[in-house]
Amino acid sequence: MANLLIVTDQASDWSQYFPSEQVVSVDHYLNTDWKSTGQKNVQVVNLCRDYDYMSSGYYCSLMAEARGHRVIPRVMAINDINQPLLLSSELFKLGSAYREQHQISCKIYFGRTTEKGLEKLAKYLFEKFMVPVIELHLSKHREQWTIQHIAPYPFQDLLDQEQDFFIESLALFSSKIWRKPRQEKKSRYDIALLVDPDEKMPPSDPSALKRFKRAASRLAMNLETIGPDDISRLGEFDGLFIRTTTNIGNYSYRFAKTGEKLGLVVIDDAESIMKCTNKVFLTELLQQNRVPAPTSVIVQSFNPQWKTQLLEQLDFPMVLKIPDGAFSRGVIKVRDEAELQREASSLFEKSALILAQAFMPTEFDWRIGVLNRQAIFACKYMMSRGHWQIYQHHKSGRVSSGGFETLDLKQVPKNVVDIAVKAANLIGSGLYGVDLKEINGQVYVIEVNDNPSIDHHVEDAFLGDLLYDRIMTEFLRRIQMRGF
Repeated sequence: MANLLIVTDQASDWSQYFPSEQVVSVDHYLNTDWKSTGQKNVQVVNLCRDYDYMSSGYYCSLMAEARGHRVIPRVMAINDINQPLLLSSELFKLGSAYREQHQISCKIYFGRTTEKGLEKLAKYLFEKFMVPVIELHLSKHREQWTIQHIAPYPFQDLLDQEQDFFIESLALFSSKIWRKPRQEKKSRYDIALLVDPDEKMPPSDPSALKRFKRAASRLAMNLETIGPDDISRLGEFDGLFIRTTTNIGNYSYRFAKTGEKLGLVVIDDAESIMKCTNKVFLTELLQQNRVPAPTSVIVQSFNPQWKTQLLEQLDFPMVLKIPDGAFSRGVIKVRDEAELQREASSLFEKSALILAQAFMPTEFDWRIGVLNRQAIFACKYMMSRGHWQIYQHHKSGRVSSGGFETLDLKQVPKNVVDIAVKAANLIGSGLYGVDLKEINGQVYVIEVNDNPSIDHHVEDAFLGDLLYDRIMTEFLRRIQMRGF
């Protein structure tokens, strides 16, 4: 029997409905150690008012997934519902009942609607996005119906006459089995290489990109460069290889999602992008799976006691991190309470949650490259001269970095490789770069990066062309397995 949890911003949001111990506030959900409760097969219905990126509602779904709870909406759905839709026009043949109308508005409650004739469309949109309440506006132009607006709708704003249907729909839904949609399949051998020619710190330099193309050619595949404005071309390809810095908020995520919808083999996939680009999610995921990491505290802007509780768990100096920073951006060392207050307040303007970690100085970080659940390369990244990070961002805008050493995996301590692979496997089977620190023989995972750096004469310094061959061979294997 599944344990159903309904999460709202405040327990009082549920006051007009039947009392239930299943209803908890988002603050309670985020701060409860659910492992210690012994509850298994937990299903979470996230009914927070706001699902915007880095809001408390967003983190409710994010943390639920990290904890292994089944949740709606998933973070992928929250991101997807705001992306361009690829929907069959067959869904919008609404019949004669709407012949004289040019606008339709309705709400969809767990796949059900009170609007007659839209039942099939309501079910489809819910199965696609799994958002509890959806507000939908359709418009007709030249006899063709299209979606004018689609977005999550807060149950807190439902009118009295809507509330009974909402609660009935929730009851029906909670009694069903949650299933994942099936993946579509295609079959060809052209791969799009997504790069941004204007990017200052791309994950691969031009020399490495040339070697990727040569490796693809050796396997009878065509690797063709496309740019940020070429999303409409994705239908020409069988795979998408993203070699531009990824982020939920930029075009890279849209490319990944669109590629997946079209049936392409995508590295890195949209779910890996979502999981890896948020350090709060990674921290919870590592803790839940007992992967060693620096002592970390998730700090909540909406908790008035955040500073007191943080200082009970960490000493100065400590490191504050914005959840989706990259290349050492948004990572700040604080030495005292005044710095903590100032820097945390600044970061809270960008995210409802930030991450605080114990400061663990080392001369270098390990970087283990992982592909399809196996380690493929190993590097030591040295700290920038006179600095505590690999990358140092200067006020002038210049970025400096330390040196590196690329090694045979056989030269790397076994526990470094094993822990790196374990951490990467929690994300998926894509291409990852796991950063670790080694102190007195103990290994700590700092973060798992999707879309890791692969530059000529750096990450390939030991394997040479074999590194590029291995990655392109994985593309070929996946394409063939999916029936191309």
